[in-house]
Amino acid sequence: MARYVALLRGINVGGKNAIPMAGLKSCFEENGFEDVRTYIQSGNVIFSSRVSSQAELTKVIERMLRTTFAHYDASVVLRSRSQMRAVVERAPKGFGTQPTLYRYDVVFPKPPLTATKAMRDVSMKEGVDRGWAANGVLYFSRLTSRATQSRLNRVAALPTYKQMTIRNWNTTTKLHELLNAKD
Repeated sequence: MARYVALLRGINVGGKNAIPMAGLKSCFEENGFEDVRTYIQSGNVIFSSRVSSQAELTKVIERMLRTTFAHYDASVVLRSRSQMRAVVERAPKGFGTQPTLYRYDVVFPKPPLTATKAMRDVSMKEGVDRGWAANGVLYFSRLTSRATQSRLNRVAALPTYKQMTIRNWNTTTKLHELLNAKD
């Protein structure tokens, strides 16, 4: 069985699309997924599945979520254990190593959007933002002292925004750890 993480887009944000994690876990278990675990309220579900096609699995999960949580127009970005390993272990040199100086985020595009295409849509503020497209994601760092000037804050205005979800570096590395945990 393959291990995956489902990154749900836009749940439990500002009181919108409220979904309790216990209910989310039950939803996955009741639909045949195994080794289900959720992590924090932003909609991260680690699970095992016999389905190997990520495109098909994404459709199944989104349909399941729309049926169970009718108020949520489900949008899921799915990553396998090996994809998350690449995101963490092959991050740009030094990424995530100076958390007092920089804020670090990872943007996960939803296929068919690619990291390269998403990167073209994002502009950087000189001296504030740095970004890289690699390993199927966008890596962003921004100076903590000038975070309000960051252009990453404007990503929500992009036409492609609905095709991506963002996790901070701490969450990303924790999800990688949980995907590899022995239950």
